[in-house]
Amino acid sequence: QVQLVESGGGLVRAGGSLRLSCAASGSIGSSNVLAWYRQAPGKQRELVARITRSGTLTYADSVKGRFTISRDNAKGTVYLEMNSLKPEDTAVYYCYVDQILMGGRWYFHCWGQGTQVTVDS
Repeated sequence: QVQLVESGGGLVRAGGSLRLSCAASGSIGSSNVLAWYRQAPGKQRELVARITRSGTLTYADSVKGRFTISRDNAKGTVYLEMNSLKPEDTAVYYCYVDQILMGGRWYFHCWGQGTQVTVDS
């Protein structure tokens, strides 16, 4: 079974930085879309950032200029660099990959288990 393992979450003061990582158990080299979503208590899950196979970047307006998404196909990992964090960034962050190749089999619409980010004012 393919896995996405997230790490890097935690508690940080407002204005601080965190770097989230999401490591896939298979190959992401042919993945078309890799993304980070977040879900705050009582709110719907929302797109934070997305990177396509061609390198096209998309960011939520609320994080533009502060967050950066990147991918390392060789390491099978997608990152989210978060700077100038605000209390409203507090949420569980999830990584998403549209397709992963592992053991000669494709796995579609893969989600990580989530990592908590808490920004203290």
